[in-house]
Amino acid sequence: MATQCRSSRFTSTIRLLANLIKLILLLSIVMAASSCWYSQPAVAAVALPERAPLTLELLQARLKSPMQTEGIRTLDLRQLVIDLRPENVAFRDQFYHLIQTQIQRSQEALGIDLSYSVIQGEFKFSDLGLRTPLYGQSLLPIFSEAEQAQLARDRRRLSQLSQLSRSLLMQSQVTPLQITVLRAPLLLVQTRFEGFVNFTNTFFLGRVEAQGATFTQESDWSETRFSRSANFANAVFQRDVRFRSAIFFNRARFNQALFQGSVNLQSSEFRASASFNQAVFQQFANFTRIQWRDTADLSVTRWRDAVLFDRDQFFQALFLSEAVFEKTVSFRQAEFDQTVNLRGATILDQADFADARFAERAYLNVPNLQFDPRLARILGDPGKIGRVLSVPTLQGNETLLRNLVQNFRQLQEITDANEIQYTTEKLRLRQLQQRLLGIDLNFAKPAVLKQVGFSEKQIAAIQAARAEQPFRNISDLLRINQIDFATYVKVRDRITVGQASTPSGWLLDGFHWVGLSLLLLLTRYGTSFWLVLGVGLIAVAHFGVLFWLLDRFRRLHPRPIVPTVSEILWVAGGFTLLTLSGLAAIFRVGDYPWYTLACLELVIVPVPSLLVLLTYWQGRYHDLISESYLVEDSSLRQLRFLIGRLPNIPFTPTFRERFTPIVWDRRWSWLNYFDFSLNNLMRFGFNDLRLRDQHMPGLITALVWYQWSLGILYFVLLLWTLSQTIPGLNLLIYFK
Repeated sequence: MATQCRSSRFTSTIRLLANLIKLILLLSIVMAASSCWYSQPAVAAVALPERAPLTLELLQARLKSPMQTEGIRTLDLRQLVIDLRPENVAFRDQFYHLIQTQIQRSQEALGIDLSYSVIQGEFKFSDLGLRTPLYGQSLLPIFSEAEQAQLARDRRRLSQLSQLSRSLLMQSQVTPLQITVLRAPLLLVQTRFEGFVNFTNTFFLGRVEAQGATFTQESDWSETRFSRSANFANAVFQRDVRFRSAIFFNRARFNQALFQGSVNLQSSEFRASASFNQAVFQQFANFTRIQWRDTADLSVTRWRDAVLFDRDQFFQALFLSEAVFEKTVSFRQAEFDQTVNLRGATILDQADFADARFAERAYLNVPNLQFDPRLARILGDPGKIGRVLSVPTLQGNETLLRNLVQNFRQLQEITDANEIQYTTEKLRLRQLQQRLLGIDLNFAKPAVLKQVGFSEKQIAAIQAARAEQPFRNISDLLRINQIDFATYVKVRDRITVGQASTPSGWLLDGFHWVGLSLLLLLTRYGTSFWLVLGVGLIAVAHFGVLFWLLDRFRRLHPRPIVPTVSEILWVAGGFTLLTLSGLAAIFRVGDYPWYTLACLELVIVPVPSLLVLLTYWQGRYHDLISESYLVEDSSLRQLRFLIGRLPNIPFTPTFRERFTPIVWDRRWSWLNYFDFSLNNLMRFGFNDLRLRDQHMPGLITALVWYQWSLGILYFVLLLWTLSQTIPGLNLLIYFK
């Protein structure tokens, strides 16, 4: 019994272990199956398409049954390995012959789809497409009018080149007078070319789709015509690529393309928009003599080597926003009809705009440009490049503007440095105006924000944003989803951000605004000598006539003291000459000539006119009424700089011996009044003319001292302007 009991226990234990093993195996099978089921989509997502080698049998089968792609018959050569290497010459010849024969025999346009395929060896498209001569009328009906015109130009150009080559005994360099035509789309999506790719002298009547294509060797697209869109987005060119003299009739896209070799697009033409957004150029890029007839988008590109845009023509806007130029970028002799947007771009070496031509409405938009004048340079025509640089706001661009000023000063282009400085102060004036009159976003009420131009939803979003965190600058508005860039541009000049100003702070800002406005209008912030000189000439003429009037027209009774008719005519002629010269200078170089004249008139008209009217209202009853109020130092006659001279002689008898009254009975005596005005204002003249110290009406003395006080300010402005416009003195005093 005991033996049987032990045997039954052993048997039950074995069964229990067997069941346990079965359970474990079953669980493992279930877990493995579930793991495979869950992982299957992920594997399918990352798995690459399997490529089968292309054989003649498979090629003939594909040729017999083209597929339909968007309603167009297309040869299906996808996901294949096509061996066109020299050691496979028999297959290569049959490959080109069979496809070309099929394309020629097809009554309908026949496309080619090589997507996801690998092509080994040289790929020569001229042996694949439809060959047609550039002369004669064959196949011309399949081309549009623009394409026929282009073919006619190509025919003339190649004929001239052929004749020139024959005359120079260079027959080997003659371009063949034939082109390869593909009437339907060419699809190269993620196609990999492992040999040289030759698409030269080809006319694509259908679109070209080469997204993600990889060119491991050189590729040549010279003399190619793209009638429809050409898409090379995400393409990788590991060696040199040439699009020399190519024409893109429709949109061209090279977004996020990687050019690891050199790039040559010389003499090409983009008749529609061209986009190289986020493309990377690792070697030298030749973009010379290109015609960009529509928008050129080269934003967020990176250029690791030099790039040349010499002699390019940009008919529409050029976008280089956030582009990075690690080496030289050249726009020599380029033509710009619209804006060049360099917002946020980075220049690490040299940007050359020498001899570039800008249309009247064209300019370089350079806000947030990253540029260090110690390491990089911006070159251009002296006196012109500074005028085409544009920055919309001062906030966030102070460092950039200082760097630009330093760049041009290091290059001895003082005119351009002054132009940038003038731009800076104009932006500062606008900033002051916004601070004085703008609406503070952190405190404005909804009704006020609505008047500024915000909608109800935008006002609610602004209130919510400032309740969470006050605005620190105007650009914080762009972080609000409800506010787009168009709204920001519309309202940015009418709003401000900052703490509420105290009355004293507001008053100081007001004085600063007035003083800066005068400096900008009267001197262009010390950058225009001719503007300062024009203002001075008008002031000299104005005060000269007033002094002549007070000195020569004193009374009518009992004994008249009045000028002669000839003297009146001479004074009027001198006043007209000086005034017209000043006006010509102001209107020639002033940005706001009428505002400049208004400011000048506010200074030289009200107070002097009041003093003259009071003088004639009171009348003059004093001794020496028949002698001039002006006396001159008769001991010396020469051109003098009278910086420290006062407008009247001291009350000392010894000075009266040196100074004698000017004469009235000479034909040239009227010149003394303009000379006296010149002495008071500009501190130089031909004679030392002053007011006498005896029997001098106080109102006339006040008028002279008023002009002399203005002369102090004017002389300081004149010296400051000269110091900023004379290169040596500028670099000595103002170099930063």
